[in-house]
Amino acid sequence: MNTEETKAPAEETQAAPAPQQRGGRGPRRDGNRPGRGPRREGGRRNETPVEEGPQLMEKVVYVNRCAKVVKGGRRFSFSALIVVGDQKGKVGYGFGKANEVSDAIRKGTDAAKRAMKKVTVVNDTIPHETYSEFGGAKIVLKPAASGTGLVASAKVRSVLEAAGVTNIIAKSLGSSNAANVVKATMQAMLSMRTADQVLSARGKKKKDASI
Repeated sequence: MNTEETKAPAEETQAAPAPQQRGGRGPRRDGNRPGRGPRREGGRRNETPVEEGPQLMEKVVYVNRCAKVVKGGRRFSFSALIVVGDQKGKVGYGFGKANEVSDAIRKGTDAAKRAMKKVTVVNDTIPHETYSEFGGAKIVLKPAASGTGLVASAKVRSVLEAAGVTNIIAKSLGSSNAANVVKATMQAMLSMRTADQVLSARGKKKKDASI
């Protein structure tokens, strides 16, 4: 009897067991067993953004914090003054209140979008000098030549930039209250008229106007 043939089956039966993995995942599933399906290509869906009209500029002019003292301590609430404009002659402002800053800004932005109005902008400036008062705020706006830039405070600048004015000289003479300054600036922008608008209101044309 051949000894090599008798040793071969003994070696096959004494095969070493497969090493077990500690703390790892179990063996991978076969292709026939149910499991996760194939991953989608690209991860997320390729969705094209939907444009909702012209791009608007949103500026946070002022955020105020109010504290109310109660039995358990103090409760804070916030109010935000927002200016929104399309930089093409339409601008509006809104005031929002909430218990969180983000909610107050969102409410103010929605209110400003609803209150947008058309203002007069000629060659990136205003047609003439104007003066406006609202409460204790007093605003003077003067047209400027191209290249002058926006010479104005931050509160007045926010309204002028949102309206699309790039060359102007402005001065705040009264109160520095943010809400009153913004309202006075809006009032000044809405009060301006071009020469053609004034003549058309009188029933005349520009050619017929006598200087």
